[in-house]
Amino acid sequence: MKLSQMLPFIIPLVLIHYTLAVIALVNLIKKKKVRFNNKFIWGVIIFVFEIIGPVVYFLANGDEE
Repeated sequence: MKLSQMLPFIIPLVLIHYTLAVIALVNLIKKKKVRFNNKFIWGVIIFVFEIIGPVVYFLANGDEE
């Protein structure tokens, strides 16, 4: 399969990945307190684990303020 044939599948995944990462990072920066009290580790999780990282961040930190 050529790259040009795969682009319709790759572009939405890339957009989802970056959108989730930006939203999660903005949320992380705005929060005063996060679970396990370590914003740096959450930032690493968001970036390293691509699409799953932001999802884990939102599930783990839910409504916590």
